[in-house]
Amino acid sequence: MSGLNYLGQLGRKWGRSAPRQLYRMLKLHRTSFNTILQNMFTVLEETSGRFTFPTIAAIAKMRPELVKEIVMEGHEVASHGFNHVRYTSLSKQARRHDLLSSLQVFKEIGIEITGFRAPYDNYTDDMPLLLEETDLIWDGGFGYRVEHRDKTHFFHESLNGQQSRVTYIPLNSWSDDVMIDRKGMGPDLVTKILKQEVTKAAPTGGLIMFDLHPIRMGQKKYVGCLKGVIEHAHNLDAWCTTPTEAVKYWKTHGKWKSDSKFCLLLTGDIDNWVFSDYLRRVLWRRKTR
Repeated sequence: MSGLNYLGQLGRKWGRSAPRQLYRMLKLHRTSFNTILQNMFTVLEETSGRFTFPTIAAIAKMRPELVKEIVMEGHEVASHGFNHVRYTSLSKQARRHDLLSSLQVFKEIGIEITGFRAPYDNYTDDMPLLLEETDLIWDGGFGYRVEHRDKTHFFHESLNGQQSRVTYIPLNSWSDDVMIDRKGMGPDLVTKILKQEVTKAAPTGGLIMFDLHPIRMGQKKYVGCLKGVIEHAHNLDAWCTTPTEAVKYWKTHGKWKSDSKFCLLLTGDIDNWVFSDYLRRVLWRRKTR
C-alpha cells in the first residue's frame, strides 16, 4: 500500500479536518508514552481497575520494554494487527499475513496474546473464519458493527453451521476520539458520558466495553476520567477486569466474579509511541516480516 493510499485513508476518516488531526496528534505526543502509561497505571491502581491495550505489533517490537511493563503492572496486551491499516483494503492473504505476523512478534517478545482488535474496528465478513485459525479467545472490534453495538453480553458467530470458538464482545460507540476530537468534549463531559453509559449497562447483568486510547486518556487532562468511570462502576457493583479474565470466568461460572452485577472492560489501542510513528504510518507502509 502506497503513501498516497495512507493519506487517502486519513482523508476519508477526517475529511478537510485531516491537517487539524495531524496537529492534534503532534500536540498529544509532546507527552512521552512513558508518562502516559504511568499516569494510567497510577489511576488504575488507586481504583483497582484493569485495562487492556490492543497494540500494533510493529510498534510493540520497537519498545518491547513498555509492552512488558504493561503486563508487569497487571494489565493485558492484545494484538491490534501488525500494521495499522484497514483490513478491508487488504486481500484475504494479506489480512491473514498481517494478523499472524503480529502474533509471532508478541510471541518473540514473550507476551501471551489471547485477544484481538482490528485497526479502525474495520472487519471483512470473513474475519471470524480467520480468527478461528488462531489460539485467540476473544475479539473486541467486530462487536463495533452497528448490528452488534446494542448487545449486552458476549456473543458468538455462526461459522459453517457451528458456533465460533472465539468470543466476541460488543464495543460501545462512545470512544475517546469521538468525544474529544470530533465533539470537542472536555474531561467533565467525557466523564459524564462514560458514567451514563455504565449506568445503562448495570441493570443488564452483562458487560460494557469502551475503546479509550491511551494517547488521549493518559494525558494529565483526561486521566481523571478513568478514575471517575471506574469509581462509578464500582459503586454500581461492577467487576472491572480484562477481557481474557472476563471471558474465562464467564465460561466457567456463568456469572461475574464475586457475584458482581455486571462487568466493565476498559480497553484502549496503542497505535504509536511517538509522533514520528504516526507520521510514518500515514506517509508510507511499514513492511511486514
